[in-house]
Amino acid sequence: MDNNNIQTGKKEQVRQMFNNIAGKYDFLNHFLSVGIDNLWRRRLVKMLSKEKPQRILDIATGTGDLAVALAKCNPKEIIGADISENMLQAGIEKMKKKKLNKLIKLELGDSEDLKYSNNYFDAITVAFGVRNYENLDKGLSEMYRVTKKNGSVWILEFSKPSVFPVKQFYNFYFRFILPNIGRLVSKDKEAYTYLPESVNQFPNGADFLKYMEKAGYTKNQQLKLTFGIASIYYGRK
Repeated sequence: MDNNNIQTGKKEQVRQMFNNIAGKYDFLNHFLSVGIDNLWRRRLVKMLSKEKPQRILDIATGTGDLAVALAKCNPKEIIGADISENMLQAGIEKMKKKKLNKLIKLELGDSEDLKYSNNYFDAITVAFGVRNYENLDKGLSEMYRVTKKNGSVWILEFSKPSVFPVKQFYNFYFRFILPNIGRLVSKDKEAYTYLPESVNQFPNGADFLKYMEKAGYTKNQQLKLTFGIASIYYGRK
């Protein structure tokens, strides 16, 4: 991330960055993860579907990949919120093509200042977005506020694998290969340098579960995916 302008907060930098790469975002996501990111989303949806949620909020929805997958839960309403206008526009076109635009509504939304009523959603989801929060405590507290009593939160996020040789390969890939490919394709010199930096700075595992507990969530758990490269964090209100 560009630190030259210290007046620009993390939130605005993230918004500008994702606006810049919106056109290439889906291709790069699936290409750089070799499609594994889709398997991770399906795992989350399979677990959540057992709760039969009727209203779902997908925060940091981007172009709506998780929102599309969540349609398999057969809810009455899915709202996807994001701060990037260009990502949302790409997502809206995606919903039209998939004929999901009546079920899934994508709209501008700030994770730290949600416009929704208290206790409104049966489930809150976030895929690869929580580490972008400017104020993690505030973002999680807002998620808790709009979650119904006995509702749940599901957070899919990159982790830090600790098993040899996965840890070593992962670190090399994230530091050297991913940023260079991302830069070439997206034409944005910061976006895919920011990714490994943000993952490295994000509280991992038990440390993040403490943030969830502080926000009010209970029964908090971490499910590691693909040798710990990513995790699903789960909590209940």
